[in-house]
Amino acid sequence: MKYFWLIPALSSVLLLACEAPQKSEPAPSEPPAKTYLSSWNDGTVKQSILKFVDEVSDSTNPNFVPVGDRIATFDNDGTLWCERPLYFQFYFVLDQIRAQAKDHPEWQDKQPFKDVIAGDDDAIFRYGVEGIVTLMSSAVPPKNVEDYDLMIQNWLDTARHPTTGKAYTDMVYVPMLELLECLRDHGFKTFIVSGGGLEFMRPWMNQVYGIPTDQVVGSYNKLEFTTENGKPVIIRQQEMDNFNDRDEKPLNIRRFIGKRPIAAFGNSDGDLSMLRYTAAGDGARLMMYVHHTDSVREWAYDRGSLVGGLDKGLDTARAKGWLVMDMDKDWNQVFPK
Repeated sequence: MKYFWLIPALSSVLLLACEAPQKSEPAPSEPPAKTYLSSWNDGTVKQSILKFVDEVSDSTNPNFVPVGDRIATFDNDGTLWCERPLYFQFYFVLDQIRAQAKDHPEWQDKQPFKDVIAGDDDAIFRYGVEGIVTLMSSAVPPKNVEDYDLMIQNWLDTARHPTTGKAYTDMVYVPMLELLECLRDHGFKTFIVSGGGLEFMRPWMNQVYGIPTDQVVGSYNKLEFTTENGKPVIIRQQEMDNFNDRDEKPLNIRRFIGKRPIAAFGNSDGDLSMLRYTAAGDGARLMMYVHHTDSVREWAYDRGSLVGGLDKGLDTARAKGWLVMDMDKDWNQVFPK
């Protein structure tokens, strides 16, 4: 080995190379904390919601609530989407009555059908509860529930709000969508508990709110299980079986959810029983009313309103220290842009 004398030198070089400090990769940075309720203005309501959510989802906090008990219930009309000038389901009913008028000559001289056919939307209230029930039960004949789902979806795809010209599903409240996301990100299961028709709401709730059909509680019609062309089907009847409003809301929460909510959100006296039921539980609780105070971006109304009337509920909320969200002051955005 002519160059054996190089071996010690090469060994030293290799040893130094191994001992040389290696350039380390930068430590991965922490992802930025997610910002919640960005369409809510900073204030007592926003901070109270975030504080409640943080406390019940923090296992080290005395107010911690296990995931399985983090139940939040939401009214729909006037709480998650607009309800003026009429409840949106009423517009569906009026459209169906007018579309069927040619097949029902007996309606031409019978109220409230006569006024509705003439284009008078307010007729749905003029004839009282009996008139409303008559119109709603006549709007759609008995129908396979799957066909009814498609009927609702087609109507929502084409119908437009009479004042704004927007699709009805574009008149959801952005801040409430953010609230739903915040709750779900913190382990809540979110339910709709509405006076609206169960079959009217189910076809679009998941797409618009991210709430699946089995988490929707609403008013429901009688159903019939039968066979058509050899296939078992369920037929939605015209007669209502349960009107999910006022005291029926906590009863149906028990029937269909089985647990008392720890958070409840509404906008009218029709939601008061649900909020009272929620408040009566042990531990941390959050009850909130959406108060419609913005006559520019939406509508301003509360006491005495035929749609979404808030009277006793407003007094109760203020007396008990529940949150009353002021739409004009607390939201920097109402509808999607």
